Amino acid sequence: MRFPIVPSGTNLFSLYPKIKESSSSGRWKEVLSHYKEIKEAGIQLIDHEIFSHILKACLALSFRTGKSVHASVIKQGFESFTSVGNSIMNFYAKSGRLASSVGVFNCMKTKDSVSWNIILHGHLDQGAFVEGLDLFMQARAVGFEPNISTLVLLIHTYRNIRAFTDGQIFHGYLIQSGLWSPSSVQNSLLHMYTDISMDYAEKLFDEMYEKDVISWSVMIKGYVHSDEIMFALESFKQMVSEFGIEADGQTMVSVLKGCANLGDIRIGKSIHGYVFLRGLNYDLFVGNTLVDFYCKCNDIKSAVTAFNEMPHKNIVSWNSMLSGFVHNEKYLQALTLFDSMGESEVDADEVTLVNLLLICKVLGDFRQCKLIHSRVIQRGFQSNELAMNSLIDAYAKCNQINLSWRLFCQIKRPDIVTWSTMISGFTHCGMPDEAIAIYREMRLSLQSPNMVTLLNLLEACTLSAEIRRSKWAHGIAVRMSLASNVVVGTAILDMYSKCGAIEMSRNAFDQISMKNIVSWSAIIAAYGLNGFPHHALSLFSEMKVHGLEPNPITTLSILSACCHGGLVEEGVSIFKEVAKKHGDELKLEHYSCLVDLLARAGKVDDALEIIKSIIPVGMKAGASAWGAVLSACRNYENRELSEAALSEVLELEPSSSAGYLLASNTYAVGGSWKDASGMRWLMKERCVNVVAGYSLVHASNKSYTFTAGDKYHPLSHIFGPVIEQLHSCMKMDVGATSL
Repeated sequence: MRFPIVPSGTNLFSLYPKIKESSSSGRWKEVLSHYKEIKEAGIQLIDHEIFSHILKACLALSFRTGKSVHASVIKQGFESFTSVGNSIMNFYAKSGRLASSVGVFNCMKTKDSVSWNIILHGHLDQGAFVEGLDLFMQARAVGFEPNISTLVLLIHTYRNIRAFTDGQIFHGYLIQSGLWSPSSVQNSLLHMYTDISMDYAEKLFDEMYEKDVISWSVMIKGYVHSDEIMFALESFKQMVSEFGIEADGQTMVSVLKGCANLGDIRIGKSIHGYVFLRGLNYDLFVGNTLVDFYCKCNDIKSAVTAFNEMPHKNIVSWNSMLSGFVHNEKYLQALTLFDSMGESEVDADEVTLVNLLLICKVLGDFRQCKLIHSRVIQRGFQSNELAMNSLIDAYAKCNQINLSWRLFCQIKRPDIVTWSTMISGFTHCGMPDEAIAIYREMRLSLQSPNMVTLLNLLEACTLSAEIRRSKWAHGIAVRMSLASNVVVGTAILDMYSKCGAIEMSRNAFDQISMKNIVSWSAIIAAYGLNGFPHHALSLFSEMKVHGLEPNPITTLSILSACCHGGLVEEGVSIFKEVAKKHGDELKLEHYSCLVDLLARAGKVDDALEIIKSIIPVGMKAGASAWGAVLSACRNYENRELSEAALSEVLELEPSSSAGYLLASNTYAVGGSWKDASGMRWLMKERCVNVVAGYSLVHASNKSYTFTAGDKYHPLSHIFGPVIEQLHSCMKMDVGATSL
């Protein structure tokens, strides 16, 4: 072999070991520097093995240089060496140029196991799963023996594409080929089986001769994912206590997530103690999970402690704490934390901004919402679906529906979440016609509704209170096979209830396959709302026969039914029964409803006793309770108590017209016209707007609203005389009764 003439000062053979040494230490710049020195000297490389080191450096630093190295290989005729072809193929595959890698692979005259492993990794790593699996079948046909990393990658591929039947066949191939014994292969198979069935996973787990921390962690994670939390905790106990295997960060993340799903703060705190003893609290992922656990268990104080003790925090840490404050209604603390993020030079991401929008939505803070919108634009999140949907929702909840609509129109291809959010926004702003029109437009765009869309549509029809529309929406639920779903079925019965169609409400209730306490509460409320208190009581008893205990909503529904039906003894009895069993669950609205029940029946002293002595410490009677007392004073002409009740109502709700009007009417009934007009004058002086009540009348499959004294309604000429006639008949009935 003829060697090229080496210029003086350049020792080719001294550069080879330097390149190899620099490569083994990862000093890629030195590798390319030595390669450049050889090229500038005009020397041709004679050792083909050196190319693997140079291509590794190119992979780390310069794709362009790597392409030039490939050209040099072809020019010097080294492409025939299989090892060189493998290095070039690996360079292209790991650079994301899969097509170039495949081109090199196809041109290789001789392929070894390394060649097949590289091309398989290239496909499977870059998501070309089907092509990768086809290549594996070709490789098997030529006697290819995959390495352990390829076997693991193939198992992950079957799991990722959920080809579980093929995955089980591959499991059989591993056993037949004697390739299934490595622990990494068994753990990968175990991971796949946790996605299929925990029964299969348990069977494989029991067959494994050696179980390491990864094996146990996979099983614990599988149990948590399958919502079998007690099995997960028992497995953790076995792993640590019986087998003496020390848990790692991944194990603790799964265990803590299980505790969060279980909502067991006591067990979670003991797990936290174990984390501390093992020094795993320094693990970033464990720390984030601890914060999330305490937030989900509503222990904000412990969440803050865990957050402050984290030595290192990332954006997930801050967002977890921020989300915890928001979902636990600690809005001021959330805003303070956001300020701290800025001071710590942590950039807010879309999740941060969405949490802040949740605060704006709850507080109705339009100004803050606009500021966050500007931040979304500054950060370039306009294409982020989560951020844009949250903005549309927040503006709607701030009653800025025009801005929501403007944002919606800017989205070229709204997804189902965006459509649903817009429907919900119109409904929230009292625009059911527009909400229903948006739904129809969505269907014209060939977008299929999901359950959330349907629930928003049902809510719009509930607000519309038109029986024809309600039947149409019910039909959609039937066609989607969701009418028997407990959430949808409950929404349907509530919708019919608001239309006054109580029989249809009952039919919708009967169609629910698995009724829960919410559906029972809804049907009880429906009968109470529509003037059937005895039916409501009967359903309340029937619910308890089915083994369901009333929750606060159920209690409020039945108390309201008793209140409007005048069933004083029954209402008081139910209140006492619930207070005895679940007294700590009773809220101010329950006591206010009891006050209203007694006041309506003329038991004003008893109602006052509830306000003064029965309502627990920490609660204060609101305007609704004192308003009920004031109303009773008007009916039963108790002037002294009326003054005290009026003072409380006006103090609690100085900007509401209801208290002023009630007081004025009370004075008028007692003949105190001067005081009555004075109350009207006070309301005008304080710029309190009167919110007029209205009546809803169904005619020709449409609903019409009429306010008192409205002579300009298009149908007033039809309904006006009818209403006057009904009024006259009512007066005659009252007169006949008094006689």
